[in-house]
Amino acid sequence: MNITLIGYGEVGQIFARELKAQGASSITAFDILFADAARSQAHLAAAERDGIRLCASAAEAGEGADVIISAVTADKVKEVATQAATWLKAGQYFLDVNSAAPNTKREAAGIVAPTGAHYVEGAVMAPVPGPGIKVQILGGGPKAEELAPKLNSLGMNISPVASEYGRASAMKLCRSIMIKGIEALIVDCAKAAKDWNVEKEVFGSLDASYPSIDWRQLSVDMAGRVRQHGVRRGAEMREAAAMVADLGMNNELELAVADAQTRGAGKAGL
Repeated sequence: MNITLIGYGEVGQIFARELKAQGASSITAFDILFADAARSQAHLAAAERDGIRLCASAAEAGEGADVIISAVTADKVKEVATQAATWLKAGQYFLDVNSAAPNTKREAAGIVAPTGAHYVEGAVMAPVPGPGIKVQILGGGPKAEELAPKLNSLGMNISPVASEYGRASAMKLCRSIMIKGIEALIVDCAKAAKDWNVEKEVFGSLDASYPSIDWRQLSVDMAGRVRQHGVRRGAEMREAAAMVADLGMNNELELAVADAQTRGAGKAGL
């Protein structure tokens, strides 16, 4: 199986490396950062180490691919689909694993459909570092059941959950409202408690209320996630806000969490 990664950041590199190790015939990759020599050094080093062929354009990368995996950021889903529609061939699978709103995935599927390629919605249900390609991915769309066993034979963990588009992403983003919201809340709670020198009392009270959770450790772990992934998580929460708005609900909470995640990215003081 020949596989292309559109997006060669953290997730793309993990998928490429592990799919190659599991026996994929070839792996090609494209990332917009390849045009920036200063910012692409890590990508070049990873590709050389893992035996991945980097390409100057997405069209070049996708030439002859059986499966194209889009692993960019949530706000680029339709842009990547629109560009891909200029070079996708009938019969290719286009697996979109970005954390986008259900209606965004539906629109992207509509963009890809005229090419004859098969758009498959993918909702990644946990952080990829750690489980790697074994991370749980919910699949959606008419061809999800067809693609899943092909990629699962290479070590992936795709579970088709719907033949229609949107449902898999709704499962992902409803969960994200809770997880990313807790992250934003606990970061502010821990910082305020530290500044007031009341950490012992605050964490002690939380431990008493929810004894199954180590709140102090959770505050450290979640602050680390926000520091490292806040920009991506913020984009994801904006997609969650779009989903909520599409349902006619007030999305101010989701937008506030998105802002908090973005604001916390890279901040050593968290």
